[in-house]
Amino acid sequence: MKNKTLAQDYLQRATHRLAALDVLFGLGSWADVVRESQETVELVLKSLLLACSIEVPRLHDVSPILREHRSSLPKSLIQHLDRIADISRSLRRDRELAFYGSADLTPSDFYQRRDAEEARENARWVVTTVAGALQLRPSRQFRIRRKS
Repeated sequence: MKNKTLAQDYLQRATHRLAALDVLFGLGSWADVVRESQETVELVLKSLLLACSIEVPRLHDVSPILREHRSSLPKSLIQHLDRIADISRSLRRDRELAFYGSADLTPSDFYQRRDAEEARENARWVVTTVAGALQLRPSRQFRIRRKS
């Protein structure tokens, strides 16, 4: 199903999450930055699938679907597909750990500033790259801020 309105909504919501990442980062909540970065990437990649008329699975990492449907993606994204897939896969691995922790790991103690910086920058890059390829634009109120 090609639903450009839904694809735009997903992109908009991913963009809102970028702003939330900045707030969490400013608070030093490194684990939450990692978790929200994953959700941001997941949402924007599902926007891409919708815009390309590819069925959206109920998975947190859609990189195998992107690779499978490589020929259906915008040509400008193909050169970035490996990096996008690697980012999605990497963040997916941290999804639950960053949120819940485990018997021997407390997220706030485990995740460090550099983890949050990498996750946030990767999320910003994926959103910017996908939005540009789809030629979808977030509203003025929530423009993607580029790192200066």
